[in-house]
Amino acid sequence: MDDATGQPDAPHDAQQYRNPALTVDGVVLHRQNHQQGQDSCSVLLIERGRDPFKGRHALPGGFVDYGEDIDHAIIREIQEETGLQGVPFRQFRAFGGPERDPRGHTVSVVYVAVVIGKQPEVKGGDDAASAAWFPVSRLPDLAFDHAYILEKVLEKLKIC
Repeated sequence: MDDATGQPDAPHDAQQYRNPALTVDGVVLHRQNHQQGQDSCSVLLIERGRDPFKGRHALPGGFVDYGEDIDHAIIREIQEETGLQGVPFRQFRAFGGPERDPRGHTVSVVYVAVVIGKQPEVKGGDDAASAAWFPVSRLPDLAFDHAYILEKVLEKLKIC
């Protein structure tokens, strides 16, 4: 019902509205011990096996399936692309600049997890050619806006 007129709302035309696609990205940080500092901190990256940015490094993540909860999507994507399981993710924030993905407008909900102690083994899977840990002080060029995302995580959380 339209609150102003009391009349039923007019049905909307789905073609009239173009909506961004929803994605999730995971920032998984590793520290050998509780010591802070960029030299003691690594981030989990994948090498993209598909375009766009095939061969470039990126944060693990991907599209949320229709009907899938975003909290489940991040766990699924991390496991599919890196083999990593049982990581305690916390939602950080969303990034939605319309230019962030050359395939079209996407909004990514970014999750963060910190692993302390022995570095877990990872391996590329699904659409990731490989997965590896990189010191945050010596990162390769990252695809999409992932360097910006990582910068914001490190700046806000002061984990490394």
